[in-house]
Amino acid sequence: MLEMLKKIQKDNVTLEVLEYLISTNKYDNEILSFADEIRKKYVGDEIHIRAIIEFSNYCKMDCLYCGLRAPNNKIKRYRMSPDEIFRRAKLISEKNIKTIVLQSGEDPYYTTEIIEKLIKRIKSLNVAITLSIGERDFKEYKIWKDAGADRYLMRHETADEELYNNLHPHDTFENRKKHLFKLKELGYEVGAGCMVGLPGQGARELAKDLLFLKELDSDMIGIGPFIPNPNTPLKNAKGGDLKLTLKIIALARILIPTANIPATTAMGSLHPFGRQMALKSGANVIMPNLTPNPYRPHYTLYPNKICLFEVDTSCIECVKGMIKDLKRKVGQTYGFRVKVS
Repeated sequence: MLEMLKKIQKDNVTLEVLEYLISTNKYDNEILSFADEIRKKYVGDEIHIRAIIEFSNYCKMDCLYCGLRAPNNKIKRYRMSPDEIFRRAKLISEKNIKTIVLQSGEDPYYTTEIIEKLIKRIKSLNVAITLSIGERDFKEYKIWKDAGADRYLMRHETADEELYNNLHPHDTFENRKKHLFKLKELGYEVGAGCMVGLPGQGARELAKDLLFLKELDSDMIGIGPFIPNPNTPLKNAKGGDLKLTLKIIALARILIPTANIPATTAMGSLHPFGRQMALKSGANVIMPNLTPNPYRPHYTLYPNKICLFEVDTSCIECVKGMIKDLKRKVGQTYGFRVKVS
């Protein structure tokens, strides 16, 4: 098995091999252990902290799994003003966090100019900026890159075309691919990623996700379990499995050794030590929620999300403590991907 894992790391891996590794649980421990070795070899023991500001929970889309979907009238909608966003970004930078993630639903209220000005203001704080605001016009991507945005996070959720199209009534997988590759072309560090446990998803579909991430040469890889939201059409679905999600994270690390891979909040929502497990299985990034109150509890992608009701800055010290307990180091750089041939 170790030789097989070394081979898929160095050579072109087939869909069938990945499907086999995903479908069997005989080698799970070996896969997770090897992924941790690869993580240590290529990206070291630093864990980069990237603070998220969820600045709007309005969304024009109708994705069947998401609690922010436009038809959901059971959540309290909010929008933060540019000044509120900047004040929170300033507080984050003062706590020596090197990356700020601006995240929202697909909310056209925030125009090209609003986002551009916000990027320029936040860049004055000497931080890296990740945008996670959905599909926008290609011209906007360029304007925001020129303004100083460094990364763009846009998970693909599933690389199975039929499943993607069924889950996204107003979008297609081909369109999502075009956006991701355009962002690459413009010079962003690009993040994609999938959910594990979607209805209709099996080992073959997950293998497609891994191959797509390799095709994209994804700089950031966000992988988390599907957690059904009671206010969506998938409310009665089973949801994702912790062990399988850890294995997909590990295989992603093996396939793309230098990528930055977060231990997602959804992992911590599924299991009290889910993020720690991910950080032992190939992950090297953690993204604490620094959305201020009173907005913080209303960004409800899925139920039972962790860290909603604590003091809204406590997550920083919490994740630093987690990193210390794992005998790892808090990243002191911006955490840009170092590509190794």
